[in-house]
Amino acid sequence: MLFRNLRSLSLLLFVTTVTVSTAHAGEGHGKGSKADIGQPGDPAKASRTVEVQMFDNYYEPESLSIKEGETVRFVIRNKGALVHEFNIATAEMHVAHQPEMMMMVQHGVLKGDRIDLEAAKAMQTSMGHGMHKESNSVLLEPGKSGEIVWTFPEHTDLQFACNVPGHYDAGMQGDIKLTH
Repeated sequence: MLFRNLRSLSLLLFVTTVTVSTAHAGEGHGKGSKADIGQPGDPAKASRTVEVQMFDNYYEPESLSIKEGETVRFVIRNKGALVHEFNIATAEMHVAHQPEMMMMVQHGVLKGDRIDLEAAKAMQTSMGHGMHKESNSVLLEPGKSGEIVWTFPEHTDLQFACNVPGHYDAGMQGDIKLTH
């Protein structure tokens, strides 16, 4: 029994540390400093619109080529049967964000094919996160669409990914190649 309690305590400390570290890195949801992953863009300055479709555990397109410093408007559509996320970050930031997404499942926010907004509000009130409103990320129910306008940095290894538990590990991620 003591081993189980120590193990639970260790897991709780790990999740708390990752969550606090992610929040200090820049607001959570895989978001880091502006120099790391870019910043929200001005829609009037977007050079193009890129449509991204999310299916169950893959994206179309599978990768993106973006010019360093470019501002892009993304229109994201969830064509799958499950809730999916489109999140722009580094691979390390995606991994750091996954425990928060797991907590959203555990607190009843993510329900497979829908998002429980009342549970999200309760989680936001009690824990300080749960609403999933970040400029580098959109979380969508099946059939829904969303938009992100993003200005990309220089010389950073970025990915777009879904951090709903199990989706990233199942391959729901794509590289963002920054070009000159």
